[in-house]
Amino acid sequence: MIPKTFKEVIDLGDGREISIETGKLAKQAHGSVVVKSGNSMLLCTVVSNYKQSDVDFLPLTVDYREKFAAAGRYPGGFFKREARPSDGEVLTMRIVDRVLRPLFPKDYHAETQVMIQLMSHDDDVMPDAMAGLAASAAIQLSDIPFECAISEVRVGRVNGEFIINPTLSQLAESDIDMMIGASADSVMMVEGEMKEISEEEMTEAIKFAHEAIKKQCEAQIKLAEAFGKKETRTYEGEREDEALAKRIHDLAYDKVYEVAKAGSSKAERSAAFAEIKEEITASFSEEEQEEYGDLISKYYSKAEKAAVRDLTLNEGLRLDGRKTDEIRPIWCEVDYLPSVHGSSIFTRGETQALATVTLGTSREANQIDMPSFEGEETFYLHYNFPPFSTGEARPIRGTSRREIGHGNLAQRALKGMIPDNCPYTVRVVSEILESNGSSSMATVCAGTMAIMDAGVQLKKPVSGIAMGLISDADSGKYAVLSDILGDEDHLGDMDFKVTGTAEGITACQMDIKVKGLSYEILIKALQQARAGRLHILEKITDTIDQPNETVKAHAPKMITRRIPNEYIGSLIGPGGKVIQELQKETNTTIVINEDPVTEEGIVEILGTDQEGIDKVLAKIDAITFKPEKGSVYEVKVIKLLDFGAVVEYTEAPGNEVLLHISELAWERTNNVTDVVNLGDVIDVKYFGFDPKTRKEKVSRKALLPRPPREQKNKE
Repeated sequence: MIPKTFKEVIDLGDGREISIETGKLAKQAHGSVVVKSGNSMLLCTVVSNYKQSDVDFLPLTVDYREKFAAAGRYPGGFFKREARPSDGEVLTMRIVDRVLRPLFPKDYHAETQVMIQLMSHDDDVMPDAMAGLAASAAIQLSDIPFECAISEVRVGRVNGEFIINPTLSQLAESDIDMMIGASADSVMMVEGEMKEISEEEMTEAIKFAHEAIKKQCEAQIKLAEAFGKKETRTYEGEREDEALAKRIHDLAYDKVYEVAKAGSSKAERSAAFAEIKEEITASFSEEEQEEYGDLISKYYSKAEKAAVRDLTLNEGLRLDGRKTDEIRPIWCEVDYLPSVHGSSIFTRGETQALATVTLGTSREANQIDMPSFEGEETFYLHYNFPPFSTGEARPIRGTSRREIGHGNLAQRALKGMIPDNCPYTVRVVSEILESNGSSSMATVCAGTMAIMDAGVQLKKPVSGIAMGLISDADSGKYAVLSDILGDEDHLGDMDFKVTGTAEGITACQMDIKVKGLSYEILIKALQQARAGRLHILEKITDTIDQPNETVKAHAPKMITRRIPNEYIGSLIGPGGKVIQELQKETNTTIVINEDPVTEEGIVEILGTDQEGIDKVLAKIDAITFKPEKGSVYEVKVIKLLDFGAVVEYTEAPGNEVLLHISELAWERTNNVTDVVNLGDVIDVKYFGFDPKTRKEKVSRKALLPRPPREQKNKE
């Protein structure tokens, strides 16, 4: 029997729509939906255990996967099975997770798994823009405790007009690519890249996206009502003790306030807070400590958070003694590592990034192979966050989702400033050596300097800053914090990172933890961020104000040459013999790609020795040399035959042609050596292809004065 299905449709405009359907697939999951737009279909399921986990946090897993079958393709590589998630899939997981996680009850600790799968792909639909909608819709159909419906959309702008969920082709023309996550009442997450837009333009884009999200939230509620919304499950929440909370607050608040007001370093502050906590814990008997368990630690953390927030709201002071708009001391250095192609150090307070740049050919481009997108990146950035950067010792188990996300943000911040005609593949690696607040923004700054140090002609330098917000709804007080510390990131109501040039914003990432944040506060925060960015930008340009004119002596030089496709085979040679011997002889790397548009071969020559590069260029010139009919060329005699001489064009060594004995002179020539000898350099005129001999014809005598006819007859 065909199951009964329930469906809601959302109009996106321009004849496009999104449908949400349930009742047909994955009915044993606690909630499941199929979200469809065009031929793109996402299946999302959610399951949450009915037993609370023995942890003090929500063990939520958001998993997003794109099935290759969805695009009618096979997985690449030896094993024809989807394996570890790609960076693109991980980035989508993070975007969905960041909006969902805050909306579960703080005392809900049951293991929860949201699985989103691309089951059918449409080239005109970008599926990641529907992942947040799918996740929220599945949760709305379940009995899992969750605050309210949310959704996410991508917003672009083409020719000044905003577009919700633009196609890939529209996005290529857009000056904005932002993902916004929100509920009907509040914007919660923003992430994206822009082409140097203003703070006001960014705010307008967020407002436009929020209006579309409101409609998507309404559709989810209607679907849940039609389906028969389940009653929210009951669960055993965390134990609370108001009397204990007040007792610990009274013991801790004033002491924490004084330590916070002292403006000490991270290590000193942490030690002082730990001492206060130990004193408070020691004030309880062993029986009380056993009775209250983790509640003492929990309520101390609340008291500490309240004291630090109040210090900022009441006195405008912060944990390290700064004012709200003050940036930590900055020092920078370039060309620190002697053997790399470009390097820099950026240190801001207790955060330090060491960036390196490596230059390569198109062979080193980062290949992207996803069902929803195939292509390559000739500029990419990798971010590493080792445990020693925060004074910790912990296992290293591959690249974390956080490292992928932070690296992607910095890459998006910088990539628009890489010149379009840059011949290199550019790889930036950021090693975080110290961390106490926004290592991703330190990566942007270090990356800018390292790229300029490498001699890549960056259009404009880019800087980045991490901002925070502390607000009190009851009093109406709020404080926008510039260049936040790690502790301020944890205790604040909003943290957002903004990167840009002196002209405008190039990328942003924002997580808003407070409901109903006004756009007035958001604009003020963005304006304060701009002032901070420009201050940091000045420190960068004081260190290196423009890109080095050339790459370093030990770095590879890149020359690009276009040749007709017909000559590619000659350059490669049988079995690659010619190109392999040429690379070995000249100590260069030669990469050949075909341009399907112009039907030309693009030859990339990479080498540290200019002489070797020049030899490759000479070889290419020789292979592609094509004499013009009627032109005169200098040639060298390289072989003597009874019926003529084999000559080689001096401007194209290796290109040979027969100079027939009859074309040596007007006089009758009995022996070739009567006119030319081996090694002689002479001029000849090129006549093109001779249909009689079916060979190319050149002549020496055509350049000589023709003797009078009578003299010729006597002879």
